[in-house]
Amino acid sequence: MAAAADLQGKYQKLAQEYSKLRAQNQVLKKGVVDEQANSASLKEQLKMKDQSLRKLQQEMDSLTFRNQQLAKRVELLQDELALSETRGKKNKKSVESSSHLSQEQKSVFNEDLQKKIEENERLHILFFEADEQHKRLEAELRSRLEVLETDAAQHQAVVDSLTRKHTDTIEKLQNDKAKLEIKSQTLEREAKDCRLRTEECQQQLKNLQAALGSRLEESLCIINEKVPFNDTRSNQYNALNVPLHNRRNQLKLRDLAGQALAFIQELVTALLNFHTYTEQKVQIFPIDSATDTVSPLNQKFSQYLHENASYVRPLEEAMLRLFESITEDTVTVLETAVKLKAFSENLASYLCFLRKILPYQLKSLEEECESSLCTAALRAKNMELHRDMKRLTAVFEKLNTYISLLVLPSTKPEGLLRTNYNLVFTNIAASLHGFHDILKDISKHYSQKATLEQDVPTATQKLITTNDCILSSLVALTNGVGKITSFFSNNLDHFTASLSYGPKGGTEFISPLSAECMLQYKKKAVAYMKSLKKPRADSVPYEEALANRRVLLSSTESREGLAQQVQQSLEKIAKLEQEKEHWMLEAQLAKIKLEKENQKLKNSLSGHLTEAIQEHSILPNAAEKKKETTEKSTSLIGMLTITTDNEKAPDVESREDLIKNHYMARIAELTSHLQLADSKSVHFHAECRALAKRLSLAEKSKESLMEELKLASQNISRLQDELMTTKRSYEDQLSMMSDHLCSMNETLTKQREEIDTLKMTSKGNSKKNKNR
Repeated sequence: MAAAADLQGKYQKLAQEYSKLRAQNQVLKKGVVDEQANSASLKEQLKMKDQSLRKLQQEMDSLTFRNQQLAKRVELLQDELALSETRGKKNKKSVESSSHLSQEQKSVFNEDLQKKIEENERLHILFFEADEQHKRLEAELRSRLEVLETDAAQHQAVVDSLTRKHTDTIEKLQNDKAKLEIKSQTLEREAKDCRLRTEECQQQLKNLQAALGSRLEESLCIINEKVPFNDTRSNQYNALNVPLHNRRNQLKLRDLAGQALAFIQELVTALLNFHTYTEQKVQIFPIDSATDTVSPLNQKFSQYLHENASYVRPLEEAMLRLFESITEDTVTVLETAVKLKAFSENLASYLCFLRKILPYQLKSLEEECESSLCTAALRAKNMELHRDMKRLTAVFEKLNTYISLLVLPSTKPEGLLRTNYNLVFTNIAASLHGFHDILKDISKHYSQKATLEQDVPTATQKLITTNDCILSSLVALTNGVGKITSFFSNNLDHFTASLSYGPKGGTEFISPLSAECMLQYKKKAVAYMKSLKKPRADSVPYEEALANRRVLLSSTESREGLAQQVQQSLEKIAKLEQEKEHWMLEAQLAKIKLEKENQKLKNSLSGHLTEAIQEHSILPNAAEKKKETTEKSTSLIGMLTITTDNEKAPDVESREDLIKNHYMARIAELTSHLQLADSKSVHFHAECRALAKRLSLAEKSKESLMEELKLASQNISRLQDELMTTKRSYEDQLSMMSDHLCSMNETLTKQREEIDTLKMTSKGNSKKNKNR
């Protein structure tokens, strides 16, 4: 099949090349026809010009002959005039009589002469114009001849390149033809083998269909007889089935919830700081409460701001409860996320708080603008903050609306369709982006406002520090919201995909009640599975039990022997109880001793460390002297001697100080090691997360490259098929093209010869005109 696809791709390629060559051939044909038409028109124009030149030459010849005649006649008239003048002297009388006749003849001659002169001038003008027109036509024809020669050279170069290409392609196609013939033979053999295999597979398929049909009938009979009720057919009953547990999904959701909890905690602290420092700012500027009374509006505003913790803290607590509700064993979807309702309610209460303080905040800014200390630039910044606060409240309203929509599946499932989940999540992401942009604007405008307030002459250090604190809280708030925005945008696909989780055979939970029932069934199923996994009690092996039974049956022990064994076991139990009481008393005595030692240790802490070191240096000698009355025990600090109750060691206090100092140093060392290990673990965790993200991106790029590779292979096979389809027809067309190219060369040579003849005739005509 692959070889056939290659053949088909090659045929398709050949067809494409043939179509291209055919189009080029048509273009060349059109160019040759156009050149032939142009040459024919030029020939006709040359013929017309030759005829006109001949006419002009004939006219010139006739005019020259007439001029000669007129010149001879003028000479004769001049001779006659001279004779008449000589004769006039002799016979004046005859002259006077004939003077009238001579004057009339002179006037007639003068008129004829004037007419001939004018006609000669007109002919000279026509001759000059004809000569100029001839030169102009000759220049145009020469330029056109040069253009035609360049076009013919270009066409000849194109024809040569095409012939070279055709010869190369013919050689390649011949080689491909030989290879493809070999491949076709191998493919025919493979096709025969495939036919045999298909026949065998068809026979096996028939056998399998018959076997599966019989087994299907048996299974249907068993299902109809043994299964009275199928709960997957109804969505209401199917929603009560426990879905397959996706532990990876739950762990991922718990991780995301933990990240969201950390971001919400940062947001809560930033909001608390912002409201608290804003309250301090209201008490300081524009009127300082330490020197003068604050306006009633600002007093009320500061009173409301003082209550911010009661509205902001519940957000963190609700998010913590939501995080705790997401465990590894539960199924977390919107229908089961009941704790999300508390977060939505707390967010709504915080929104009410913002709505309550918004008019006071706006009025406070307006009052600040009206004060005498406020400049024009400061007033402009206050009005910008005025607009930003309105936008901030509007963004919180949007977020509250969308989060309340997410609560609906766990309270009123008909209020939000599952198809709209994706739209709600995308709107939340867009709202978070808007929230981040607004906070950027607020921090920028407030920083400009703070710099302007520093230039006020009544600005105090307290005002400057309060402005710095507000700016730091705004920066923290902006960074926190930016983290939440990027976190939500990066995990948007996971949220929409994981929340479509449901029971097998269905696509959703019908109601929160069904989801709650499903969770109860899941807990029962988990408890049942745990009860099944309990390890069984150790039992006696079967062979050993048989041997013991034989011993019992073959033994001749009596009841008395068994009673003695029971009595002995009871005595052992009594002894063990006495030992237990003894050791309990020993433990109580040890506790009392420990309390005494602790009391001594407390009393000895007031001593000096130098005395303890000196006493500790005496310890080895004292321990050697009292070997008979001491017992040795090992510990972490080495071998220590413990005296009996009868003797009291004088160096107990110093020893306890040494032990305490050693353990304190050890604890400090361990805490430093623990802190170093914690920092390393945090660093490694961040690196692992970055590597996981890079791995996911690499997998996505790998999938896209695999798809591109598949498309490229498909295109290659298709082109090979096209090449093979056009191969045979292309060979025939190549011969026709070569014949046509030969004919085109012949026509081009003929056109060149005609152009050369036209050049020669035009040169001869130009020489004649110059001679004339």
